[in-house]
Amino acid sequence: MNYLPRLAQDRLAERTGAFRVVVVNGPRQAGKTTLLRLFEANRGGSLRSLDDATTLRSALADPAGFVRFGATPRMIDEVQRGGDDLVVAIKYVVDRDDTPGQFILSGSTRFLTVPTISESLAGRAVFVEVWPFAVAERTGAPADFCALLFGDSAQLTQAATSPWTRDRYADLFCTGGYPEVLRLQAANLRHGWFDGYLSTVVLRDVASFAQVRHAEILPRLLALVTARAGSQLVVSDVAQSLQLNQATVRDYLTHLDTVFLTGRVSPWSSNITTRLVKTPKVYPTDAGLAAHLLQVDADALTAPGHSSLGAMVECFVYAELTRLLAVSDLGASLHFYRDHDGREVDFVLERRNGQIVGIEVKASSSVGAGDFRHLRWLRDRVGDRFAGGYVLYLGTESLPFGDGMTALPLSAMWHHHDL
Repeated sequence: MNYLPRLAQDRLAERTGAFRVVVVNGPRQAGKTTLLRLFEANRGGSLRSLDDATTLRSALADPAGFVRFGATPRMIDEVQRGGDDLVVAIKYVVDRDDTPGQFILSGSTRFLTVPTISESLAGRAVFVEVWPFAVAERTGAPADFCALLFGDSAQLTQAATSPWTRDRYADLFCTGGYPEVLRLQAANLRHGWFDGYLSTVVLRDVASFAQVRHAEILPRLLALVTARAGSQLVVSDVAQSLQLNQATVRDYLTHLDTVFLTGRVSPWSSNITTRLVKTPKVYPTDAGLAAHLLQVDADALTAPGHSSLGAMVECFVYAELTRLLAVSDLGASLHFYRDHDGREVDFVLERRNGQIVGIEVKASSSVGAGDFRHLRWLRDRVGDRFAGGYVLYLGTESLPFGDGMTALPLSAMWHHHDL
């Protein structure tokens, strides 16, 4: 079988050589196990999976003995299933030996933050995120889009006409990046896979760290989040729709974050106004999953004025930015800007040095000067910190709009490479 190189593999090797513990986190079925198998084959070490019933029983019965198996780095897949005692045993080992590369721990939950785990491994572990495939991984394109936004944006604007059309974008949105889904050509098979996937995550992964009285509600909650993607998520409205109290909905939203089904984007603020919207935006972490939840297919999305197209494009851009930032050394965080005067910028990237880039997303094949008005307003308020404003759209041309403003085809995120 041919394997596509993953953006995370070099990052994993680098961090394993420098730290005692590396935690490989990401959604179930995103490719973490395959990444560990390739690491073992190419670089050595020992891999054990707690998805294997016998291995799990051993880890639960004798965690202190279990963590001394095989050669280092010792790789434990689905480590969250071993619970608190296993994490304590790992901490005991690395506290007595500061040699780098002792453990690689893989999990499909943010297991070090769940209430059933008392140890955080703080100061001992670093993280590597593995998400479903970015388009740059599938096409073999450089994963430097975010860096170019802050630096040499001329490389983005000098590109030839994009070969990507609205029809092809729609198919890309509805497929997403899960490795198994990429092998499925028929839409009904993809929907079947996502149904089974959600059942597994809800009934197994969430149940492993939380008591959920209404587990059947979680897919419905995720669908409501998806339908509101890019908008302010009003918990009271969601609670009313699901006939649950607001505290329960907040808990359930946290559970969805913990298993990587959703991600939150916090508002960006630099004291330029006191009238900011402070509620985070919530997105599904894969566009294919979003399409499944919205029950849309590629043919429907290509129809003029489809009501879900805007949400789908924004979900897709969020997912791609998340994947690219996860393997970038840029040191940038992802935010949005919105105030009570109606000004909004879909995404704001901020570097540690305070530089920012603004990104607007437009579900259209054309773009005009008016699409940059909020980006220009933001630029005028932050001054030299503003590195550039961009509108990502479904057209084919990279177009300058003056004063650091640029329209880019969506495919600029992967240098317009073809699949």
